[in-house]
Amino acid sequence: MMLALATAPAMAPVVAVAQATPPLAGTVSAPLSNPGNTERLERSWQQLDAELKVLDQLLPLEPEPAVRDVLSTLELPPNLLRPNQPAQGPLGPTQSQPAPPLNLPTPQQLADNAIAGLSLEQALALAFANSASLQAQREQVAAALATMQAAMGTYWPSISAYAAGGYSRSRSTETILAPNNTLGFGPLFSKNGLLKPSSKAPGYTTTAGAFYAPEGGLAKATSGSSDAEGGLQLNYALLDFARTPNVRAARANLNQQRNTYANQLRALQLQVSEAYYQLQQQDQLVRIYDANVRNDLVILQDSFDLKQAGLVPRLDVLRRRAIQASDQEVLIQTLADRAVARRQLAVLLNLPPAVTPTASDPIVVQPRWPLDLEQSLLAAYRGNPELEAILATRSALAQQKQATAAGLLPKLSLFANAGGSSNLSSLGNFEIVGDGCCGSTAVPLTSTNAWDWSVGLTMTWLLFDAGTTAGQARALAKREAAAAQQYAATRNDIRLRLEQAFFNHEASLAKLSSARRGVAAALEAFRDVRLRYLTGLSSEIDLSITQDRLISSLVQRLNATVNVNITYARLLRELLPMPRDPDQRIQPQLQLQLSNAPR
Repeated sequence: MMLALATAPAMAPVVAVAQATPPLAGTVSAPLSNPGNTERLERSWQQLDAELKVLDQLLPLEPEPAVRDVLSTLELPPNLLRPNQPAQGPLGPTQSQPAPPLNLPTPQQLADNAIAGLSLEQALALAFANSASLQAQREQVAAALATMQAAMGTYWPSISAYAAGGYSRSRSTETILAPNNTLGFGPLFSKNGLLKPSSKAPGYTTTAGAFYAPEGGLAKATSGSSDAEGGLQLNYALLDFARTPNVRAARANLNQQRNTYANQLRALQLQVSEAYYQLQQQDQLVRIYDANVRNDLVILQDSFDLKQAGLVPRLDVLRRRAIQASDQEVLIQTLADRAVARRQLAVLLNLPPAVTPTASDPIVVQPRWPLDLEQSLLAAYRGNPELEAILATRSALAQQKQATAAGLLPKLSLFANAGGSSNLSSLGNFEIVGDGCCGSTAVPLTSTNAWDWSVGLTMTWLLFDAGTTAGQARALAKREAAAAQQYAATRNDIRLRLEQAFFNHEASLAKLSSARRGVAAALEAFRDVRLRYLTGLSSEIDLSITQDRLISSLVQRLNATVNVNITYARLLRELLPMPRDPDQRIQPQLQLQLSNAPR
């Protein structure tokens, strides 16, 4: 009967969850000295009944009235049945696209919740494509590659072009505070230094020299200037002791990011595999406990019929009713656990809010791990991206230390530049005040053009910085030493994780073999005790114990099966080869291929 009911859908009966009861108040009566004294026995029953009533008053009131019909059942909560519905079909391509990262789900999306089935391989492929953390690591790899390319460019000279241009305009006033005829520069600077024919009478008159500037003379003029210049400049570091360590550090950082990406792929596959196996486990638990509740109802009906016929006491019916109520509570919690397991898988796959995944693969036991413990450990250490990432980080720190220390060494650079310039100046809007001023020539518009080039060497050498550079180098050296210790700790963690998975895998295989025999024996025992109970040869207590043993055996077999798969996935996580390049295609692998194992 249990095997036939194992595939039946979840049904609707439920009662309130039993709550833990506090210790009863008061003292326990002493043992009866006279078992035949019924009066004292009745007093003990009355005391126990009073204490139970006091305890019952401490519990919250029931939301539903007391059940009068022992065969009546309550429906399961609709809020649990809706997320536990069977799959409406396989997961479609449009349902696997993740929602935009900055969007929140709408009420319509939450209401239109579609349940779709998918296999474990499909789940892994979706996780590799949709994982936000994995996409962020891909961007980190691209950024590290760009940084290394930028560092490689320091081996080449840099050539830059420059250009400038502008226009300026100004108004100037020139005032003479003292005449310039006392400088002894000759008649051109004298007040009466030049002879000029007179137009009124024969002879000559004297006039001021061409460059004479009297006191109080004043001249105003407006000037404008247009400038433009441009050229090319070349800089090349001939000798730079920090250049090569910087390039090597950038390359080591790229290796570290790529190994981190590969390690995240391993970790993500393990997370998805565990979530999928646990969802399969919850699906099977729902079937087991649903079959158990259905079986409780059948036995409860049998007990009620036997009690009506006077073949069993009323106690059997009440005990079966309590057992059925307790099994309903287990079923209700299992339904809630399955709904949570579905949502956990949806989060790992980054599915849209309107889609809930469910497992479409049947539970299939993974084979025995193909390697022994020593081979597994050696293979796990070889080419392990988690360890390789730490080594790359340590190498980057060592190169950064050398580049920092190179700041105390001389640096020799070559520079060269060539360019030209042009200037256009205008002078106008003259205004002369006083007895004349500024006999010098005034040119209203001038143009100047020029070109130039230069080449040379520069050397810089930091002679003193109060220990700043040395302190930075020491800090990097300490971080390098810390990376070495981190490598040792990670190495030990890998061994512990692998040994735990290996031993638990072996134990799960052994427990699965034992659980299979236990299920077969428990099923036969339940069939026998059921027939014996119906014929009056066995009590209801034997039936209950045997039924509990059968359910426990089924659950143990299920747990052993799932643990075999989970421990296999944990072993696979330590040895699974994964690409370091984000552009390389990822092929999900559910079993270890010895040809692909690290050598």
